[in-house]
Amino acid sequence: VTGAGGFIGSHLVERLLRDGHQVRALVRYTSRGDRGFLDELPTELRPGLEVVVGDLKDPEAMRRVVKGASTVFHLGALIAIPYSYVNPTDFVQTNVVGTVNVLNACRDLGTERLIVTSTSEVYGTAQYVPIDEAHPLQGQSPYSASKIGADKLAESYFRAFDLPVMTLRPFNTYGPRQSARAIIPTLITQLLTQPVVKVGNLTPRRDLTFVADTVAGFLRAAESDAAVGQTVQLGTNRDVSIGELLDLLRVITGKTDVPVEIDPARVRPEKSEVDRLLSTYALAESLLGWRPTVSLEEGLDATVRYVERNLARFRPTEYAV
Repeated sequence: VTGAGGFIGSHLVERLLRDGHQVRALVRYTSRGDRGFLDELPTELRPGLEVVVGDLKDPEAMRRVVKGASTVFHLGALIAIPYSYVNPTDFVQTNVVGTVNVLNACRDLGTERLIVTSTSEVYGTAQYVPIDEAHPLQGQSPYSASKIGADKLAESYFRAFDLPVMTLRPFNTYGPRQSARAIIPTLITQLLTQPVVKVGNLTPRRDLTFVADTVAGFLRAAESDAAVGQTVQLGTNRDVSIGELLDLLRVITGKTDVPVEIDPARVRPEKSEVDRLLSTYALAESLLGWRPTVSLEEGLDATVRYVERNLARFRPTEYAV
């Protein structure tokens, strides 16, 4: 699992370990020896876990981490959209070149199955809803453009080299362990600690998928021969505006009277804002036997409880890019 120390990656690693698999987890090297959320995993699961440090941009490191693995889940990426406006080259090097390095390692070493992680951001603002896998791709941010590049490289390696790769495209995954660079933890931490909630734009609509459902989609993808060579999206076929999301979270946190303030620093450039994302999961249901099981209200409640227990990890007064 690349990106194993991150939000979705750590949940995937935990589920794989609970299911009895031996897992090699790639985390990016830091001098602090930071393993991200892998350090939250229960002690009894750790004997099945091998943690490897490296960088997606290093092809030799990718060969070392892939060697001997029957299935590779490629989740490693730079994901913060505001940061992509500041350092777009870093996104190309990590998300595009890094994915090529994973593809080449899997091709050379005969990996049995590779799942590449996409994002609903590749669609840009919906041209029609619900969005299906045939929807045009639009690079409305350097982040989304880099992920489009990675997706198309995966497609090309299936077509050109018969690599057993498929692309999984989650819609706005949320849940415990997500950082404040995402909207839901940002809103929750401010509601719990601040007199005013600062936001960017209240009108964009998102299809929000709870992390346990996203992880279940990864497991189904690894088991589905019919999914090889395909791009399959995971969503709920329900969208909610940021304003509506804030109202739901006000009720769950009990902070129903906290006012909201528009912060210009949090507003995306006009032509870069994605106004609406709403999925259909028909192909996932057909190919993977997958459908969402956790309602938005249930998932938000679980996320609020996690943030309440871990408030010290967040900096609610800062805008995390």
